[in-house]
Amino acid sequence: MSQEKTFLTDIKTLRERARKHVEQGAVTDGYQADRETVIKLLNEALATEIICVLRYKRHFYMAQGIHADPVAQEFLQHANEEQVHADEIASRITQLGGEPNFSPEGLTSRSHAEYVEGESLVDMVKEDLIAERIAIDSYSEMIRYIGDKDSTTRRMLEGILAMEEEHADDLASILSTLDPTKKG
Repeated sequence: MSQEKTFLTDIKTLRERARKHVEQGAVTDGYQADRETVIKLLNEALATEIICVLRYKRHFYMAQGIHADPVAQEFLQHANEEQVHADEIASRITQLGGEPNFSPEGLTSRSHAEYVEGESLVDMVKEDLIAERIAIDSYSEMIRYIGDKDSTTRRMLEGILAMEEEHADDLASILSTLDPTKKG
């Protein structure tokens, strides 16, 4: 009753397929997602990450008050991590044969998160936490949409999502320290 399951297509066929559209790079005939939609979603994610970098950088430089130094360092760390996300996303867009959209024109309308400056340290933390929560929801939706159709993009997004969840956790902890009325 040991029925052997064929794992891969025969080697000759794999080689022929690899040569067929070699100029398409990583996008083979086996790619199952709607490439244009995935590129559009990734460009929206790229815009979101760029907006987050800019907002975190502003908050880093504008943080003031008795609790400002450790919070500012957290802002800077988050800005740097969001930049890494932007770079990963841009790289994936090019792997899929698309063009990463870094144009400042329309950046805020492509972004899921908003660029809100915040008046006080507490406001800045709240705005960053709101943006992280938006990112968590949008990455979760993208992951569900992509499913098993593009495992490389899905894994990248899952890694970014995990970091966004960590950021939200960090910010919620900071917020509860700065504004004890915001616990729970």
